[in-house]
Order: sequence, then structure tokens, then C-alpha cells
Amino acid sequence: MKQDRFLLGILVGIALLVVVAVGLFLSRRDVQEYGSDDTPQGVVRNYVLALEKGDYLRAYNYLHASDWKPDYDQFRSAFLTRQLDSANAAVQIGQVRETGEEAVVDLIVIRGGIGPFGNVNRESTRALLGLDERGEWKITSLPYPYWGWDWYVPRPEKEIVPPL
Repeated sequence: MKQDRFLLGILVGIALLVVVAVGLFLSRRDVQEYGSDDTPQGVVRNYVLALEKGDYLRAYNYLHASDWKPDYDQFRSAFLTRQLDSANAAVQIGQVRETGEEAVVDLIVIRGGIGPFGNVNRESTRALLGLDERGEWKITSLPYPYWGWDWYVPRPEKEIVPPL
């Protein structure tokens, strides 16, 4: 009888710890807000956050204007069709090097494995930004899965048809 109470006490203690842990987890989940757009690292952070929130128009507005910039439908479609899928990725923003009208932001892209024992892949890479005509930082290049391989690639003026 005494052993049953001891076992019951242990089980109640474990249950209380689980309830407290879940409560702390749920209470500490804070919603991230957009930060300042006046620094290169701020633009990269806000771009990634906009993609996480599904705010594709805001993310699109962080892209540098160019003749070969994808149109909004092409940009949005790449994420909605999961051609680019950043759901299992995260970014750590590192050092920034500004050189006049250009900036290089060191990044670590972290991709999680599938399942509880999946390997986590960390890739050191860079984001490139440039100042637009209004003096705002805009993204000219980011790594996969935040950037399409065919964005900002010059397209031929007319279609080349091979001879038959």
C-alpha cells in the first residue's frame, strides 16, 4: 500500500512537470514582428519573415528592380506550388559588408531533416543587396530555398526555333 502511494506520487509529479512544460512552451511562442528596413540585414530578415507569414506581396517588394525581375505571379507561384519550399528551413544572419551601393550579408541556411532523427544541414552562404534609386536596400540574390534559380536571368528577346 505504501509503495502504491509512492508510485502514484511519482506519476503525479511527472504529470505536473509535463503540464508545466507544455504551458511554458505555449506561453513563450511569441509572434515575430517585422523590423526596420533601413539595413541590409533588416531587409533579409523581413523578406524571410514575410515568406514565413505568407505575405508574398511584401516579400516581392524587397526584390531589386531589374529588367529580369520575375513578375509577382511568377514569384508567388514558386512558393505556392512548392517549387521553392522554405517551410523546413531557417536563416541565421551574420556579418554584413557594405561597399558603397552594394552589401553582402553572410548567412547560414539551416535545413531540418525529416522525422525526429533527421540530420540537420547547415550551409554557409551569402545574400547580395543593392541600393535602389530611392536609397533603399533591395535583394539581388539569395540562396535556395528563398530564391528561384531562374530569377534575374536574362531572357532572349525572341524565341530561337531550331531548324527541322
